[in-house]
Amino acid sequence: MKQSFFYGTVILIIAGGITKVFGFAHRIVLSRIIGAEGMGLYQMVVPLLYFLITVTTFGLPVAIAKQVAETEAANNPRLTRRFLLLALSVAGGISLFICVLLLLFSQWISGMLFADPRAHIVLLAAIPVIPISGISLVLRGYFQGKQNMIPTAVSQLVEQIVRMALVVVMTMSFLSAGIEYATAGAVASIIFGEAAGLLYILWQYRKGSKKAAAQLLDKPLLMTVSASKKSLSQLIHVALPVTLSRIIGSIAYVLEPMLVPYALVIAGFTTSTATGLYGQFAGMAVPLLLFPTFLTYSLSVSLVPAVAEAAYQKNAPLVHRRIYQAMRITLVIGAPCTVLLTIFAEPLCVLLFGNEYREVGVLLKELAPFSVFLFFQAPLAAALQGLDYAQVVFRNTLISAIVKTVAMFFFTAHPAFGIHGAVIALNIGITLGTLLHFASLIKKIGFTVDLREFGKIAVAMLLMGYSGSYIAKHWFIDVSIGQLLTASTFISTLLYIVLLVAMRVLGKQDVRRIPWIGEQLAVFFPRR
Repeated sequence: MKQSFFYGTVILIIAGGITKVFGFAHRIVLSRIIGAEGMGLYQMVVPLLYFLITVTTFGLPVAIAKQVAETEAANNPRLTRRFLLLALSVAGGISLFICVLLLLFSQWISGMLFADPRAHIVLLAAIPVIPISGISLVLRGYFQGKQNMIPTAVSQLVEQIVRMALVVVMTMSFLSAGIEYATAGAVASIIFGEAAGLLYILWQYRKGSKKAAAQLLDKPLLMTVSASKKSLSQLIHVALPVTLSRIIGSIAYVLEPMLVPYALVIAGFTTSTATGLYGQFAGMAVPLLLFPTFLTYSLSVSLVPAVAEAAYQKNAPLVHRRIYQAMRITLVIGAPCTVLLTIFAEPLCVLLFGNEYREVGVLLKELAPFSVFLFFQAPLAAALQGLDYAQVVFRNTLISAIVKTVAMFFFTAHPAFGIHGAVIALNIGITLGTLLHFASLIKKIGFTVDLREFGKIAVAMLLMGYSGSYIAKHWFIDVSIGQLLTASTFISTLLYIVLLVAMRVLGKQDVRRIPWIGEQLAVFFPRR
């Protein structure tokens, strides 16, 4: 069932918001059970896990979304099935190869990559996630190419619900054996979540087209691959630069748990303290910063096939309109997230992690103002990939990753900065990557934005920040942190929406597009 770009995006935003809440609740529960030291071990292995999943999928989710969007526009279902089979074959083959290597050389890999030897147990527990996640991501890319976002959205929900249901049991069951085994139990809960999501999306594929599901394997695998060299070449043309971009980002992510604790030791901290500080930065502050990015994920998922379809039809005005629509949605929803994370960073962290982790709030407050650049990064990259400029995304990602990684080591190793040096470097990397993507889009297609409209959103954003800060300091002095955050967030967000409506940034036609309730809500909004 094909959906419009806006409809599909809203479905993914709703599902992404729910899964983010579950995902963050998962981390809060985990941090309270295994503490900063356990979160440090968790963050040492998880980046490597995501890197290996990136290698396994080989950029195929984006590539198949683009190719399927084009074959659907050309009304060629046979070619669509061929692309899907090729993508599943490549992802399955690579994942099996990587899993065998990890099983054989896990001890050596752990010794080379991790400062703490206990991370070896956690790595072993993570291995089964790789093939399950790889196959699931390819199937999601297939549905995204057909511009049907419901299977992706529901599979994400299923995955998080199962993971959340099991994390406490699996972590507590192994806690008596040591913190590393408890952390391994937490990683193992990811396996069951991924498997549940995969089973759902397989059921959706079979339900959607039993004939297509039967035809998918109607020929021997090697014969199908050898007879589809041109299709394989088309997939690789998109997948390779996407893979390289993600590998660069993943390498930088993998290097962090090695570089930052080592740099902190150079700065004068003990190994145990350095692991704990890194756990606060990467396991507590950064996940809070990334929490609202389900918005940009949703936009980027919808944007690749939407832009690819418009570009295939040589409809330049539609290409520009869809990209601008994505940028506008990003700023309208991302701006208040930036404001709230900035002004309520410290009380939020105290509420979530406890008073002993008040320093996490300081780190988040330093990161939050730059989150507005982070929100734009994924949609801008998706637009370039949909336009067949994936190699440009790779170049920009490489530049920003190198700058960030080098800055992260030198700033963090300086005693005057310590863990705050990692914050500075991350902010530099986020800002540079986003500006490079935007400059590339301007250069390639002459993309422009309405500065007046964006300026109105910025004014509403600043007034929201001032009002939220004032309300928190003067209106709710003798209340609990939870009540303070709830009341201040509600009032300042309501003011932000009123300002957008008053300045005619939001109107009846925008609200009407919201699935299920848009027509009912639209009666309360004026025309733009």
